[in-house]
Amino acid sequence: MADEQAPRPQVGLFVTCLVDFFRPGIGFASVELLEQAGCQVTVPEAQSCCGQPAYNSGDLADTAGLARQVIENFAAFDYVVAPSGSCAGQIKKYPDLFETGSAWRRRAEDLAGRTYEILSFLDEVMQIEPPRSDFSGRVTYHDSCSGLRQLGIKDQPRRLLSGSPALELNELSESETCCGFGGTFCVKYPDISTRMVNDKTDDILATGAETVLGGDLGCLMNIAGRLKRRGAPVKVRHAVEVLAGHTSEPAIGDEEEAG
Repeated sequence: MADEQAPRPQVGLFVTCLVDFFRPGIGFASVELLEQAGCQVTVPEAQSCCGQPAYNSGDLADTAGLARQVIENFAAFDYVVAPSGSCAGQIKKYPDLFETGSAWRRRAEDLAGRTYEILSFLDEVMQIEPPRSDFSGRVTYHDSCSGLRQLGIKDQPRRLLSGSPALELNELSESETCCGFGGTFCVKYPDISTRMVNDKTDDILATGAETVLGGDLGCLMNIAGRLKRRGAPVKVRHAVEVLAGHTSEPAIGDEEEAG
């Protein structure tokens, strides 16, 4: 008798607020890539914010309330995957919100252990071959702070992008330097944030890249907004859009012009 086929990993996609409200195409591209990797993907309708804005503002009570909702909504999946290192990183902080030894602490630890950012999940857990994309041109890659420093995401997106033969990756001189977004940081310290994103866009323009890629929509929106205000022609996209071949829609920040 032939061996039964191994069950498909059950993945709950944590869409994130920014993707849901501003760039749902990133969610669709994420679903496509996960399904191609052999996963059964579900997007829980009742999912809520990960609680990061409240957490960054010191409101731990509301953060814990949001964490409980996320824990409940994603309890049934083998993995929780998010197209955002900052949101995945926030979920991994949930255990600290609850008393040691409590039931919620144990559930939070369980969820944190099953949660991944999508590019690291595809590369490390599913170990997929780099997708072959028709996307062409010179690109550069911005490493977002949460993904890089908290989750160790650096080589994974570059390995996945290496399957696109017409894509030329020109590295930033300071790819690991913050773009100045930082969630509530850009609201609390606008002058510092503006200087940081100016430096980041200088670095981008120096590469000669036609497109900036990254893994966190907040950073990408911040960079796209500054590039547009500077009149720079560089496009901005989430890496999953390129990997899934979803590049016919307008780049991040160009949606209103296309509409």
